Amino acid sequence: MIKNWQQVKQVMVSIALLLLGFNSIGQRVVVPFDANWKFIKEDVSGAEKADFNDESWRTLNVPHDWGIEYPFARTNPSGRGGGYAVTGIGWYRKSFTIANADAKKRFFIEFDGVMMNSDVWINGNHLGKRPYGYISFQYELTKYLNVGAGNKNVIVVKADNSLQPASRWYTGSGIYRHVRLITTDNVHVDKWGVFVSTPEVTEAKATVHTQTAVVNQSNSKADVVLQTDIVAPDGKIVKSIETKQTIAAGKLVEISQDIIVDQPQLWTLEKTYLYKAVTKVKAGKTVLDNYTTTFGIRAIKFDAETGFSLNGKNIKIKGVCLHHDAGAVGAAVPLRVWERRLELLKAVGANGIRTSHNPVSPEFLDLCDRMGFLVMNETFDTWNAKKSSANYGYNMYFTDWWEKDTHDQVVRDRNHPSVVIYSIGNEIHDNLNDSTGFRKYKMQQDLVHSLDPTRPVTMALFRPALSKVYENGFADLMDVVGQNYRENELIAAHDKNPKRKVIGTENRLELSAWLALRDKPYMAGQFLWTGIDYIGEADWPEVVHGSGLLDRTGMTKHIGYQYQSWWSDKPMVFTMRKEQNAGAGNWVSDWTPTDIDTYDEAKVQVFSNCDEVELFLNDKSVGVKPRPDDNASARVWNFTYHKGTLKVVGKNKGQVVATQELKSAGAPAKIILSADKKAIQNSWDDVSYITATVVDENGVPCLVADNQLTFTVTGSGNLAGTDNGDLTSTEMFSSPKRFVYKGVCIALVKANANSGAITVKASADGLKEASITLEATPVKP
Repeated sequence: MIKNWQQVKQVMVSIALLLLGFNSIGQRVVVPFDANWKFIKEDVSGAEKADFNDESWRTLNVPHDWGIEYPFARTNPSGRGGGYAVTGIGWYRKSFTIANADAKKRFFIEFDGVMMNSDVWINGNHLGKRPYGYISFQYELTKYLNVGAGNKNVIVVKADNSLQPASRWYTGSGIYRHVRLITTDNVHVDKWGVFVSTPEVTEAKATVHTQTAVVNQSNSKADVVLQTDIVAPDGKIVKSIETKQTIAAGKLVEISQDIIVDQPQLWTLEKTYLYKAVTKVKAGKTVLDNYTTTFGIRAIKFDAETGFSLNGKNIKIKGVCLHHDAGAVGAAVPLRVWERRLELLKAVGANGIRTSHNPVSPEFLDLCDRMGFLVMNETFDTWNAKKSSANYGYNMYFTDWWEKDTHDQVVRDRNHPSVVIYSIGNEIHDNLNDSTGFRKYKMQQDLVHSLDPTRPVTMALFRPALSKVYENGFADLMDVVGQNYRENELIAAHDKNPKRKVIGTENRLELSAWLALRDKPYMAGQFLWTGIDYIGEADWPEVVHGSGLLDRTGMTKHIGYQYQSWWSDKPMVFTMRKEQNAGAGNWVSDWTPTDIDTYDEAKVQVFSNCDEVELFLNDKSVGVKPRPDDNASARVWNFTYHKGTLKVVGKNKGQVVATQELKSAGAPAKIILSADKKAIQNSWDDVSYITATVVDENGVPCLVADNQLTFTVTGSGNLAGTDNGDLTSTEMFSSPKRFVYKGVCIALVKANANSGAITVKASADGLKEASITLEATPVKP
């Protein structure tokens, strides 16, 4: 199986070949299985049967999140945790055919995630149930298939998210991640069956260790050769190895191989070199299976004295926690949406992601590999004890499913160089001060170690002073001690036992938290709550939790710029003023007081990592301020307000390295549009963000504007949604109408053809409309 979704799309045959039947001559074929599903959002009796009449059902492509298609409502049973979104039961059905030439092949269907309590049938035969909506899973279809061009096969999925409240945040509903159909020979690499590790790494050479599980599903023994080619980032094969193996009928064997790579290109945060292990199972000259695994050559270490290191270089993990929704698209998130979000977080200075509090999609981890992030890969938010606003969460399934779900997550994700640590729980409410709590932790940690001995295990401890985990020996079971908030307690725990490796698993957005990381060499890192605002965990009329460095549209918030001044090496300045006279009110980033007649004394603060910062009001200096004593606090000025231009200049060693201007705005007059990308591939995973800003006649943003804009998209594209940063907005994401918030809103646009212009317009009463032209392009080969 090819792990990277973009690679999958590039090498897959057309879905049309599937409908016609395909013949793959022995080797593995992976076909996207996202198109042309029938869907209905209601419980339907008999819908699992192959001959059920679904002609009246809606036709759509997955990934699909039905929860985001309906209005938020205070009465919805998902409640504050689920963002007051619609849940319920939905059915999906898809028909396909198999060619006679493939009668002796093995067929598997793979889901990256179905929310939740999924049941799957093929031709009326029940394949299985998976309660956990975040987990990836696979079923074999072979023995139930109808072969031949005239014989229809029907795959059916029921997603049951009706038992609520089930989560402390928005989950989405339905087949919200990608689906694939996989065809293999009887002798093939098992599901997620290649594990690549790099136990010895230097700049001179590295040992690449592969562990490959090969299964023989035929009725006779198989004499095979396992060939592994190590392919460098430039596409050239650098080393190959072959191992002979006899596999008995119906058996699985694991084959280990060690390959020395000279002068390896190491995976770092700055240069994310990615190798491939190309595995071939051969019988004579016939290739029975081929399987590609992407990996990085790198060495990680958590140390009780020096924190975290990558390839021997000490690095502070400057991380953020992320939930899996993305505003207007809900839980069915195109890859470009995540790519843009990670670009914006990297610009702030983040280098780490905690997957809060569940497995993410595989392509999300692919992005982290390519973009240079360090990932804490988390399994569960609950064990047996339930949590507020989530009575029917994973606590209902932990006893029966923790082992299977943990296994599948670890074996799926263990080849990602970005993954550096596993977390097996978040703020667990089970009793950790007795033998039962010890056992629950130990059994999970032991399982992870057995599946992946190359990475440590932690969990996010909750109020450890009350649970006594630092005194009762529990914390000393942990590879790395992780704690949410209360940095002083984690510091004290390390001071009491300096052999403890420690990390902040969840931290507030405040100066004291940053100083605890910056000034303690043994602190490996922190993960802020949160990187981006997310749907849910909010009290009506709010439906979004607003703790992010970025809002849900991707706009950097004030706190994001403060963290940029702490985290980033790139020189920056960011300026705010108190919105009311003499230092009253909230901080705002404009130079246009609403109470202009009474606004006499301006209080201004600047976030900056520059040696010195100077303010100019209408070209006259207001004063220069050096770095503060703590090298972290904002620099503050108080002076008489005058309309015009406030210019902020940052200098290092006397040279200007960063500037910003705030100008007084007039009345809202027009709309301006900008696009984060002008060319959009004709792919579900690509999207362009169109930002609409209300400005005055001179183009100065009007941050107090609250106009309702209407977007229209014509040509070779369509509107995928609209959004703004308002925590209380309950406008339909699918609507072309959207109120601006602080003068700004966004539209998401997709291509629906391989070529042609896409014209996007935005209009509003009393404002001059704006338009922008994009280009539709084919999917890149």
